[in-house]
Amino acid sequence: MALDYAKCAKEIYENLGGRQNLVSAAHCATRLRLVTVDNAKIDMKKLENVDGVKGVFSNNGQLQLIIGTGTVNKVYDAFLKVSGMTAATKEEVKAAAAAKQPIFKRMIKSLGDVFVPILPILPAIVASGLMMGLVEALGKAVPSFAGSDWYGILDMFANTAFTFLPILIAISAARVFGGNVFLGAVIGMIMIHPNLLNAWSIAGMEASEIPVWHLLGFPIRQVGYQGHVIPVIIAVWLMCQLEKWLHKHVPEMIDLFVTPLVTVLVTGFLTLGIIGPIFSTAETYVLTFAQWLITVGHGIGSMIMGALYPLTVVCGIHHMYNVIEAGMLSVPDGLNTWMPIASAANFAQGAACLAVGLKAKNHKTKAVAIPSSLSAALGITEPAIFGVNLRFVKPLVCGIAGGAAGALLGAMFHIGATSYGVTGIPGFLITLDYTVQYAIVLAVSFGISFVLTWLFWKEEEEQTSAPDEMTDTEKESADEEKESEKKEAETVIYAPLTGKVISREEIPDETFAAGILGDGVGIEPSVGEVTAPCDGEISTVAETKHAIGITGPAGMELLIHVGIDTVNMKGDGFAVLVSEGDKVKKGQKLLTFDMEKIRAVGYSTTTAVLLTNSDDYAAMTVERTGAVEAGEMIIKAGT
Repeated sequence: MALDYAKCAKEIYENLGGRQNLVSAAHCATRLRLVTVDNAKIDMKKLENVDGVKGVFSNNGQLQLIIGTGTVNKVYDAFLKVSGMTAATKEEVKAAAAAKQPIFKRMIKSLGDVFVPILPILPAIVASGLMMGLVEALGKAVPSFAGSDWYGILDMFANTAFTFLPILIAISAARVFGGNVFLGAVIGMIMIHPNLLNAWSIAGMEASEIPVWHLLGFPIRQVGYQGHVIPVIIAVWLMCQLEKWLHKHVPEMIDLFVTPLVTVLVTGFLTLGIIGPIFSTAETYVLTFAQWLITVGHGIGSMIMGALYPLTVVCGIHHMYNVIEAGMLSVPDGLNTWMPIASAANFAQGAACLAVGLKAKNHKTKAVAIPSSLSAALGITEPAIFGVNLRFVKPLVCGIAGGAAGALLGAMFHIGATSYGVTGIPGFLITLDYTVQYAIVLAVSFGISFVLTWLFWKEEEEQTSAPDEMTDTEKESADEEKESEKKEAETVIYAPLTGKVISREEIPDETFAAGILGDGVGIEPSVGEVTAPCDGEISTVAETKHAIGITGPAGMELLIHVGIDTVNMKGDGFAVLVSEGDKVKKGQKLLTFDMEKIRAVGYSTTTAVLLTNSDDYAAMTVERTGAVEAGEMIIKAGT
């Protein structure tokens, strides 16, 4: 019996707490997405029992009702009529849901969103940071090694990720912000092009010595952005917005060459002409402020700079402090008193990172935190700050406290280094006259930061406390974390066929290859049998039997489309073993197909396995390519 769309929409509306409780409404391929004022006014049980509603759950501030492909849009139209609401896009619904959150959470989320592009490249940064610290330490300990060919090649390997960091960040940022990753790479390359002066080499140059392009009376400094993070993310975000706008407004006939050309030109000029100069000016102010602060009374200024130092690492301007250090060493018998400030700050961030690594149960957190803390102990803090401390915020703050205390001690001990560019454990090599004092500074920085992080960062306490000992806030936080872990475990897609996995872009169909129906992979089958890629419910079965939709755990919407253009076979050669609404288990046989019949009529057997709501996930990674057996993991989606 066909669903009465108007009746379904009316019953949904009647159980939502009235029009005044509704903020926004939209729909995707299978779900009705709502943002409400107060979920307590909603009758969830009655909603779940509405004829046509296959499931109800809340996610990221949205109330989502699973209705099904081809049906949800009709129910949505009826819902708009009965509720008197106007249509909204999924992006508008997401924005409305985010706006409901407390201002503190919105601020934290915004900060996290800024650094999301860095997360996928953490392994490269961690590996390079460790290698760089070890190579520099060996070079200081064994002078003959510092001038050897081995040192030269290892140093090149170690600093490659940092030298080309803007490119790595640009590629990742373009993927996160929904732009063309290759255009993002071009913007990153522009920012460190060899025709520009290396940002690290201009520290001792006068402003008049830096070459400038004069374009229509507008000066653009010929300086690169090696080591910078925030300018790259801002530039690529602008690029992505411009690219999306152009795709919407440029005629398709000329879009292919006009959009990339205009996107790169406009973004390039804005990056070098506006974004760059703003941060260059900020660098000058920071340096001037830092030089003034470390001369302020009896170590108080040094303590303040010890606290601020990690924040300048976030901005990517900490390399400019070499100007201060070089100036200190340029006078007769001069010593570098800035070094203990930076060393205390770096060591403290490493201690906070180590506390997270030792305390965390999440294996991914451990895998990043522990090696990152070792890198920080050797003087390279980017992996620890970007990979761990900044993400969790509290470790960053605890590290700031430890760094401030250590920097104050360093000033009180009047520690001076005989060189610059080295901090942490290798710093002992340039503070030989202050070995004991320097060890105390590191120990105090480490101890305060580690203990504070251990006490105030609560990943494990929230999970292991007994329910009756938790406060309401702790229970809510623990429930959210458990739900997050559950979603992480659930958002896995297993191969529904045996064969060869290929990338989505290689699927011989423009619609699938372009990702219009969602992200995923193709499988060239060797066996004509499709099994369930996860536990779930059959949301749709094509009349021609060649495609099946599945609603999986945590709201996953999957499409398995056997062959290319096989709709034209009108079911010949296909046998469906399930019906719409059936509950299925991972590995359960769903349909069989005759590969020889498909090939005989000239069609490809390549099967598209797509997550049609992939835009609901922060990231989606293909875990396996090449030969695959049905039931092996092929895709993981992160919320």
